[in-house]
Parts: sequence; C-alpha cells; structure tokens
Amino acid sequence: MSSTLLEVTRAAHEDVERLERLIVKDLQNDPPTTKDGLYQSHRVRNNIDTIISTTEKLVEIYDDKDNARKDEIAALGGQTATGVNVFSAFYDRLKEIREYHRKHPAARVVDANEEYEDLLKEEPVIEFSGEEAFGRYLDLHELFNQYINSKFGAKIEYSAYLDVFSQPHNIPWKLKSTRQYRKYMENLLEYLIYFFQRTEPLQDLDRIFSKLEAEFEEQWTNGQVQGWEKQGQENEDDPAQHTMIDLDYYSTVEELMEVGPEKLKEVILVLFDYVIIASQFVVVTPISSVLRNALAVLGLKTGGTVQQRAERLLLTKHTPLEKLDKKHFAKGSHGPQQNGSTAVSQDINSLKQIALVEAKMKKLCDLLSKTIEQTKENVVKKQALTYEEMEQERQEEETQVDTESDDEDQQIYNPLKLPMGWDGKPIPYWLYKLHGLGQEFKCEICGNYSYWGRRAFERHFKEWRHQHGMRCLGIPNTKNFNEITNIQEAQELWEKIRERQGVNKWRPDLEEEYEDKEGNIYNKKTYTDLQRQGLI
Repeated sequence: MSSTLLEVTRAAHEDVERLERLIVKDLQNDPPTTKDGLYQSHRVRNNIDTIISTTEKLVEIYDDKDNARKDEIAALGGQTATGVNVFSAFYDRLKEIREYHRKHPAARVVDANEEYEDLLKEEPVIEFSGEEAFGRYLDLHELFNQYINSKFGAKIEYSAYLDVFSQPHNIPWKLKSTRQYRKYMENLLEYLIYFFQRTEPLQDLDRIFSKLEAEFEEQWTNGQVQGWEKQGQENEDDPAQHTMIDLDYYSTVEELMEVGPEKLKEVILVLFDYVIIASQFVVVTPISSVLRNALAVLGLKTGGTVQQRAERLLLTKHTPLEKLDKKHFAKGSHGPQQNGSTAVSQDINSLKQIALVEAKMKKLCDLLSKTIEQTKENVVKKQALTYEEMEQERQEEETQVDTESDDEDQQIYNPLKLPMGWDGKPIPYWLYKLHGLGQEFKCEICGNYSYWGRRAFERHFKEWRHQHGMRCLGIPNTKNFNEITNIQEAQELWEKIRERQGVNKWRPDLEEEYEDKEGNIYNKKTYTDLQRQGLI
C-alpha cells in the first residue's frame, strides 16, 4: 500500500517526527550510571543519523529530477493522456485498495510506537578495549611503542609519555618531515578521533575541525603555527645564516664535498630562485641526502655514491641542463623548472599537512583533557598494584556499577521522608509519631550534636559523647544532670549542688597540708596519725 511516492513521503515525515519525540523522551531520563549515559548518547546519535538519512531522501523526492512526483500528483487529479477524468482515477484507486485487502485478508495494523519504544531499551554495541575501561581511560600503548622506537621519540616510561604526547611542538622541526613521524601522527589522530566518537557521540567533530582549519590557514600564512615558526625570523639578526654561495666558487668534487651539509643546503637554494621559498622547510641531513635532494630538484638521477652525485651536480656548472646528455636525467624527467617546482610544492604541502594533523591532535587533547588526567592517575596507581589486586579492583568496580544500577531501578516511594528502618524501607507513620522521631534535640554539651527522636535523646546521656563533654566541664555525669543540655545551666546546677553538700567550706583536716623531712606532702589528719605512730 505504501508503494506510491506520496505515501513514501508521508511515511518518511512520520518517521522523522516520531524519532524526534523519541529523542526528547530519551533525554528527559537522567542516566543512573556513566555506562547508561553512554548508551543514551549513542541511542540519540543513531536516531539523529537516521533522521539525517531520511531527510536526505525527502530532499531527493522534493527535487523531483525525474518528474515522478509531479506525474503522480497529476494522476491523482485524474489527468491522463486523453484528458481529465477524476471519477476514473478514483475508481481505479479504490479497485487497487480492494484488491490489496483481498490478497491480504489477515493483514493487521502495526503500531509503530511500540517498535520505536523498544529503541529506548536498546543497548548499542560500543567497542572498548580492557585498558579503556568503557571509555574512562585512553589506551595509547601501541602508539607509545612507536614513539620510543622512533628517531623523534625518547626512551621514557608510559606515564611520562602521557605528559608529552600532546606536545608535538617540543619535537625539533627538522625531524617532522620524515615518513615515520607523519605515520605516527596520523595513527595518533586516528585513534583520538575514534575514541572521541565513542565517548562523545553527540559532539559535532566536523564543525570543530572546520573551525580549526580556518584558524590554522590564517596562522600558517602568518607563520604563527606553534612548532612551525619561520626559521628566517629566528635568525634574522645573524648575517652568517643568510650567506649564500655559488657553484662558481667550486671547481672540484673534493671541494664541494668538504663544504658540509649546512652549506650544501645553501648551494641548493641558489640554484634556482623558486627553491628559496622552501628554505624554511629544508631539513639538515647527511651530505648524501642533500645531494640526492639537489639532483631531484634538477630532475637528474639521484643514485650512486656521494662522489658520483657531487660530480653529477658539478656538471650543471658549465653546461646548461638543456644540453646535458639524457643519460644523466631520471626517467620521466622534463627539466628542472617543472620537476623542481613540483617537488618543492609537494614538500611544502606535505609539511603543511603534518602541521594540520598536529593542530587537530592538540584540539582533541584539549577536549579529552579530563580523560587524559584520569589515565595518568590510573597508570600511576596500577604501578603500585599486583595483577591480583588489579583484577580484584576491576571486579569491585563492575559490581559497584551493577549495584548502583539496581538501586536506581528500585526507587523507594517515600513522600513523607520518613526515617529508614533496618530493612532499608521507611518505618510506619504511626511509629514515627509515637516516638517523636521527627523531633530534633540539640545538646550543647555534646558540641551542638543533633539527636532525632525522644528515645535517642534520652539514650545519649549515657553515651561517650555526653560523658566526655561533662568531663571537660569538670562536672560529674550523674542523674542530677539528666535533661540538661545547656552548658551554663549545667554549671549553675553544679554550683548549687556543691553549696548544698558543703563542698565549698574550709576543712583543715583534709585541705591543710604538711611536709616531712623527705619532702612528702600529707594533709593534716594523715600527717598527725603517722606522727603519733612514730613513722615520721
């Protein structure tokens, strides 16, 4: 029944609206755990992708490049080759509907809402390694091995690598033109993009990168890309750096080979004016590599020993390239201007692409800064644990996540906010009112500690907290001080008790002190008794 183009259009619009309502309903639910939140984000991402693809199909239908939609609308209006016949079109359509139901008598109406509601319970498949712990940490071990086994890297620990991998600007720029570094940066960027898409599926990474590329183009034009600043600006005060030499000053191969790679670089730069634009990107390499690059710029063969390459380069001193024997040129070469400019252009574009990859990688590191810090902490913590302890901790984390999810699923209905009983459920309301559990009692002697309920308040007078407070005040914790919670009231009551018991009267027999020859101190009564016995 939905074979017509208009019916397909209507169904597509219905699907888009239903998916939009489903996304709103899904986002209104607060996920109880991080894992559930990740599932929710991926469900929303999948629904958005479905909406985009459906919308693209609708755009194609409305463009109507083959006039199929226009013809179908005309047919519904009864327009035929012989003229307009509305009743004929109506009865033809009715006949088609009856024929369909005759062939499918058991056809039932399917509620699409039930099918879409099942999407809310879906748990998308998200691939994470064990080290990534479902998106909490990064797994950079493979890239770490590439780093420590490369020329631009260093022999460091994995924990130290987590601090430096996001700082490519600290690597010398002359090491960045190698194929090994380019491959490493591409692999690093590919992993970070893949990890970011798995942990942040709702982020629009294309928009982030498009904005970054616009800023990068401006910085690259002005020579302000970090780690790729123009070398001419760094050495503009040193005239020795700008000294250029010509092949006219060298007549033998030995003189040319004694110059060294730094000066040979300058020799290459003066061969043709157009090569000077690449001076800031030329890498200082061994003499053989420099000669190979020079010959490649000229379109000559680059093979052979260092001496053979120098001899081939000196041929250009007195003989124009057009008159050189073809055996000196590489296969497919068309002269220095064309081959040289192409090589330089490709070299600059290659370095620019590497710089752009670095910029994208830094941007992703900024977006994943929290995850990187958690990864560092996890690596440092794991260094102090054994394998058994790490496995036990992993199992405890999984159990804790499952327990939190179960607790959230079993939410307790407690609108009156009654205290919880021993079974984790609210106590009965009549018991709450009988014992006054809703009343708060504060005791200043206990440090303004609060006791909820009359029973707890009466019991606290025998507990250690109240006894310690009375001891600090110098007052005995007796039944006389029950119900007394104010410090001033307790002190006043203690003074009255002491006066009533005569504690404040002078008693010489007990309070008057005597000292013997050895320096021992006694009260009057004890001293007199010992003296009568002849012990003193």
